[in-house]
Amino acid sequence: MEPRTINMLEFPKVLQRLSKEAVSHPGKQACLETSFFEDPGELEHELNLLREIISCCKEYGPKLNFFPDITSCLNSIDRPDAFLDIEHLWDISSFLKEAEVFSICIKGIDPERFPILKSMNQDQTWPEQLMDALKRCLGPTGEIKDESSPGLYSIREEIRSIRQQCAKKVNESLTLSDISHYLQDEYLTISSDRYVLALKANFKGRLHGIIHDYSQTGETCYFEPFFLTELNNKLQKLKQQEKEELHAVLKYLTDLCRQSRDDIKRIFNWLVSMDFILAKARLAASMDARPLNISDSRRLELKNVRHPLLILGGFNVVPVDIELEPGQHVLVVSGGNAGGKTVCLKTLGLAALMALCALPVPADEGSSIPRWNKVFVSMVSEQSVEESLSTFTAQIHHFSRFWPMIDENTLIILDEFGVGTDPSQGAALAQAVVDQLLEKKAWVATATHFPALKAYALSKEQVRAASVLFDDETGKPLYRVAYDQVGSSLALGVAREQGLPSEIISRAEKYLLVDGQKHDDIFEKLNSLAVQREKELETIRKKEALLEEKFEKEKKELIRQKHILLSEIRSTSMEILSQWQSQKIGRKKALKELSLLKSQVREQHDGSPTEQKESLSWDKVTPGNKYLYKSWNKPGIVQEKDEKKRQIKIDLGGISLWVEPSAIKQVPEDEPGSGMRLHTSISPGSVPLRLDLRGRYSEEALIELEQYLDQALLAGRKNLEIIHGKGTGALRMAVHEYLRDNPAVAGFKCASEESGGEGMTEVELK
Repeated sequence: MEPRTINMLEFPKVLQRLSKEAVSHPGKQACLETSFFEDPGELEHELNLLREIISCCKEYGPKLNFFPDITSCLNSIDRPDAFLDIEHLWDISSFLKEAEVFSICIKGIDPERFPILKSMNQDQTWPEQLMDALKRCLGPTGEIKDESSPGLYSIREEIRSIRQQCAKKVNESLTLSDISHYLQDEYLTISSDRYVLALKANFKGRLHGIIHDYSQTGETCYFEPFFLTELNNKLQKLKQQEKEELHAVLKYLTDLCRQSRDDIKRIFNWLVSMDFILAKARLAASMDARPLNISDSRRLELKNVRHPLLILGGFNVVPVDIELEPGQHVLVVSGGNAGGKTVCLKTLGLAALMALCALPVPADEGSSIPRWNKVFVSMVSEQSVEESLSTFTAQIHHFSRFWPMIDENTLIILDEFGVGTDPSQGAALAQAVVDQLLEKKAWVATATHFPALKAYALSKEQVRAASVLFDDETGKPLYRVAYDQVGSSLALGVAREQGLPSEIISRAEKYLLVDGQKHDDIFEKLNSLAVQREKELETIRKKEALLEEKFEKEKKELIRQKHILLSEIRSTSMEILSQWQSQKIGRKKALKELSLLKSQVREQHDGSPTEQKESLSWDKVTPGNKYLYKSWNKPGIVQEKDEKKRQIKIDLGGISLWVEPSAIKQVPEDEPGSGMRLHTSISPGSVPLRLDLRGRYSEEALIELEQYLDQALLAGRKNLEIIHGKGTGALRMAVHEYLRDNPAVAGFKCASEESGGEGMTEVELK
């Protein structure tokens, strides 16, 4: 990608903002070095990875904390004679701890929904021996612990013993000789690795010993009395031995790091890559952005796209649609100054660069761009005094430079191409440029004030005209784009708005040609009509949104009511059957109550047209044949017909009911895939022990749970497992509420932490 284009579209500013979302220095550097993907397969893989991490962050919220950069550590252990110091080992230990914690977090995600994320983590080989050694040897503040080696432990014990002996000798001296008034408050201290007394300087000649140093004020001297000399000499030997032991520990840990170098580097690269993609997910959240679809159908369709830098800058950005119909390759945007033409073009260019780097773009779901691999920009602000180039000359110079590289996979952005010279010649040149770009099948987005180019856009099939809109009452820009029309430049109106003296505006209006005035009147009328149309469309869109919202609410309410009704029916039916089985009521009474329950349900729900169509008439029911009892969704055999009551007796695997003909429907023997069999139970092996509800909406999950419990009851299952995931906890609460009200459930509880914790519920059936 051309560096000049990247800078003109301010893409580095996006990367700077992305780098702020990373938690580590190498992660920030990876953000700043974000590159474009030339291979379509790699780009698609990265976009899918971005979709996964955005979804994963919303559901699981994986968090990565700061970890140090261990690049210098890895470089050091490449040298055979080098060993790492405590700071380097502390960095490696901190990095491995954070990597281990984050790896555990990633292991908890659903592998079916997040296969790419899961695969990135599954092949990690952890340096277990090194990690154990670092935990054993490094203390919480980065020091080498006594337990690092037996020798170090023994030496430090002796050093502590010498400290006690020195304190004891000083206390004895204070008791035998009244010298306490010679000393400062903190009398026993260390200077030059030797235990000394903090002696007041004016008493230094009163005691026998060696002065090692003075305080900065000169009021205190650090004095080693002769009775501490022998102990201090022993301390010096121990200190030297301690250094040798520390060196041995550091060498041992360095050797372990050297043996595990490849594993450490692989884990480090993985953690940096995770920091990078998590930064992209956080950037997406801050802009309400998502990955674009890179369209093989070569469709440009950016819905409600917003300029990323304006969003990140805290501006209230008006979204625009940037779209070309199938077969169109050129977008010509016209309209008044300060109406948003250049922002529209820059938004398109920057969105394309971000998409080709697999970065999230602030546009609606379903937005797509063609599979471009090159983007070139020619802006009106390219005048260069240093290069002695005028605006027109600079545009021609840069355009000529990238002309040979243009092909069907190229996006060209031209901002007012052809200005800075005679308008008629500039317009002719602009049209010729667009013609030639169309012949190369390139993609073009251009802004213009040339009337000839506006007319060209309306007349050319492969070109789509668009206009930025202005409020026809206030004259203020709306920063909206209307398609298939052109707009007036509104130069005099903008000049008036910017404070140009009114007498100059009046004189300009007199100089304005009549034809030009007529053109402006036509364009203003078109703008007015377009604004009116946009307002009407906006009203329609709001009404559609309200209707959709109302429909969804009513749909959810119907599902909820259906769930409640089915739950009540099932609960009452099971209670009646339970009473019959426990011989609390007789068989006839049980059948009577079931029949009454069926009648009550029929009163509340007469049946849909489909159900009525499937219902059988009296004459079509034949005793001995198999039919489906719709209320229980169970097959049974018709035993007899009661001509007087016009009812049918059906045997449902040991339970006989008198029902209306409309309550059953025919089950064709040869119906493929009907799955109907005449039996009263289901094999336990055919019902799985575990039901996975992750990723489903509550209403959908409860319907599936209801069917699963029915099958489990018929199969004689007693213990079940329901996987609902942790997430926000909403699905878990819905499942628990359903289980609490279900009469077939004897009890339930969350699984143990080893089995899934709050992400799974264990159910016991009656």
